[in-house]
Amino acid sequence: MSIDLPTLWFGLIVFLFAGYFMLEGFGFGVGLLLPFLGRDEARRSAMIRTIGPVWDGNEVWLITAGGALFAAFPAWYADMFSGFYLPLFLILLGLIVRIVGLEWRTKVNSAKWRAWCDAGIIAGSWISPIVWGVAVANLVSGIPENAAHVYPLFHPYALVGAAALVCVFALHGLTFIRLKTAGVLREEAQRFIAPLAVGSIGFGGVFALWTQLG
Repeated sequence: MSIDLPTLWFGLIVFLFAGYFMLEGFGFGVGLLLPFLGRDEARRSAMIRTIGPVWDGNEVWLITAGGALFAAFPAWYADMFSGFYLPLFLILLGLIVRIVGLEWRTKVNSAKWRAWCDAGIIAGSWISPIVWGVAVANLVSGIPENAAHVYPLFHPYALVGAAALVCVFALHGLTFIRLKTAGVLREEAQRFIAPLAVGSIGFGGVFALWTQLG
């Protein structure tokens, strides 16, 4: 069976985005959980150290996927980036704020400085998954062929998709924390497993059912 070049490129782009969401999902998840599990400096530092060696490498998947999309399907790239200008700007803003917090947190030995960096990590870890969920939901539901005009992206279906993605990322991060830590932090993480699993299945199921019926 032969595969034409567009199909091959499409499969590569899907693989790259899937790799990004899978590997960066636990990074976002750790940031999402920082306000709930990181109630003191020791726990926050332990949580951030779990993703310290890998979070920047995970961003390479996104950069490569964007480059492949531009190289293989420039019209799709241009149309999508025009129609999704606001969501992509918010994702970029969230990523920048999160990266600054992760990179600069240990540069100054001050509790106030670390608090500001933690706020940036938390904000970026919430903004990016929410907007990614909105963007993915809109792609699944379909967008106009020429989406360069202002297009209503933040509608109920998209928000359900965002909630599902946030729950999945948080569950992913929680599983990673339990694998990489021990003691009290690991025990406390166990308490969030059931609620996040229920949320992931619930919102994911509603999103899948809505997609099929829509």
